[in-house]
Amino acid sequence: MILEALMAAAFVGALTVFLAPDEWAGRLAFAISLIPFVGSLYLWSGFEAGGNALLGGDVAYATQIEWLEVGGRSVSWFVGLDGISLPLFVLTTFLVPLAILSAWTPVDTRQSQFYGLMLFMEANLLGVFAALDFFLWFVFWEAVLVPMYFLIGIWGGPRRKYAAIKFFVYTNAASLLMFIGFMSLVFALGDSVSSFALPEIAQAIAAGGLGEWFGIAPDQVALFAFLAMFLGFAVKVPIVPFHTWLPDAHVQAPTPASVLLAGVLLKMGTYALLRFNFTMLPNQASMLAVPIAAIAVISVIYGAMLALAQKDLKRIVAYSSVSSMGYVILGLIVFTEYGVGGATFQMVAHGLISGLMFMAVGVIYNTTHTRMVGDMAGMADRMPVTVGILVAGAFGYMGLPLMAGFAGEFFIFVGSLSAPALPYAPVFTALAMFGIVIVAGYLLSAMQSTLFGPFELETDYEVGPAAFHDVAPLAVLLVAIIVLGVAPDIFFEMIRDAALPVVEGVTIDG
Repeated sequence: MILEALMAAAFVGALTVFLAPDEWAGRLAFAISLIPFVGSLYLWSGFEAGGNALLGGDVAYATQIEWLEVGGRSVSWFVGLDGISLPLFVLTTFLVPLAILSAWTPVDTRQSQFYGLMLFMEANLLGVFAALDFFLWFVFWEAVLVPMYFLIGIWGGPRRKYAAIKFFVYTNAASLLMFIGFMSLVFALGDSVSSFALPEIAQAIAAGGLGEWFGIAPDQVALFAFLAMFLGFAVKVPIVPFHTWLPDAHVQAPTPASVLLAGVLLKMGTYALLRFNFTMLPNQASMLAVPIAAIAVISVIYGAMLALAQKDLKRIVAYSSVSSMGYVILGLIVFTEYGVGGATFQMVAHGLISGLMFMAVGVIYNTTHTRMVGDMAGMADRMPVTVGILVAGAFGYMGLPLMAGFAGEFFIFVGSLSAPALPYAPVFTALAMFGIVIVAGYLLSAMQSTLFGPFELETDYEVGPAAFHDVAPLAVLLVAIIVLGVAPDIFFEMIRDAALPVVEGVTIDG
C-alpha cells in the first residue's frame, strides 16, 4: 500500500496547506512534498519487477481492490509500477519540491491556495503513472487539468484567462476523443474481458479477442481506436499541428506551473501513447509508421524553427518542448529496443532539462521583470551563478555529451537508424538530427544577446545575484541532468526491460 500512502500524503498535504496561513504555506508545502520524493526513492531502491505490466510482466507494489461494476465489467482500484512508469513517478516527486521552492519569490498572493493546488496536482500526476485500471487512470488524467487551469488562470500573466481556457478546452476535448477510441476497443472485446484493468485488455487484444463492433470488422475497429487515441494524446504531447495551446499556456503560467507543465504534464501524453497506442495496438502503429514518423520529424523541425523566430525567452523554451517531443514520437514508432527505451528515457531527460530552463528564465524574470531578448544584455555580470546554470542547461538541450539529453537522443538515434518497422528509417533519422543544429542556433543566439556583452536593461530594476532558494533548485536539477547523462543505466536498464515486450509485440510486414 505504499503507492496509496504516497498519493494520500500529497492529497492530505494539499488540504492541510489550503487551510494554512499564507506565511507558512510555502515552507509547509515544500516539507510535505519531500514525503512522496523520499518514498519514491524507497520504491526505486527496492524495485525488482521485470517485463511490462500490461503484457504479462511483473507489477511492483501492486494493489487491486474491486471498486464497482459498469456495464458488466468491474472497475477496480488497481495501481502498480513497472520499468516504464517508475522513472516518471520518480521524476514527478523530484520536480514538485523544486517547483514549490522556485515559487517562494514570485508567488506572493493567495499562497496557501497556490501551494495547495501544486500538491493536489502532484497527487493526481502520481495516480496517472501508477493506475492500471482505465477508469481509475481516467479520473486521475482528468483531475490533473483542474489545478493547472487555476494555476494559470489566477497566478498567470496578463492573458491568463484566455490561456487557461484554451488549455482546458483543448486538452479536455482531446480526452473525449481518446475516451471514445478506447471504449470502442472495450466494446469490441465483448466477453473477452471482465474488467477495465489495462493488463487484461492489452493481453486480450494481443490474443485476438477483438470482435465486430456495430458491424465494423475487428481490424477496422482497431484502426479507428488507434487514430482516435493517437489524436487525443497528440494534443497533450503536443505535436504539430495540435501544439498551439502550449506557448500561450507556458507564457502566461507562473514559473512553477510551467516547470510541471513541461516537466511532467507533457509526458502524460507520450506515456499514454506508449501505454495505449504502441503497447495495445502495435500492428496498427506499424501500419501507420511512415505518416507518424513524418509527423515526428515535422514536429522536431517546425518546433525548432518557431523557437528560432521568438523573442520571448519563455516562448523559446516552450517551442523547444514541441521539438523535443518529436524525438520521443520518433523513438516510439521505430519499435526497436533502443528506440522505445530511448523515447521513455528522453521523457525523463526532457523533464529535467525543460524544468531547469523554465526555472532559470523565471529567476531572471523575477529580477528584471522582462523576458524579451531585446530588453536585456550582459546578465552574466550581475547574475553569474544563474546564468552559468542556464547556459549549462541550454547545452544539455543541444545534446552535449555526458548530459541526460544526449543520452536520450543517442538511444533514439541508435534505435531508429536500423528500424525494420519503419521504411526509410535512415532518412527520417537524418532529418530529425538536423533539428539539433537548429536548436543550437536559436539557443546560442538568445544566450549571446541576453547573457553576455555590456550590461543593458530596458526595465528600471536593480539586478543582482538571485536568492539561495532561487538558485538551489537550479543547481539540483543540473546535478541530476549530469548524473543521468553520465550513468543513464540507473533508469535505462529497467526501461529497456519493460520496453522489450512492446517491441516483440509488433508484426513487421515484408
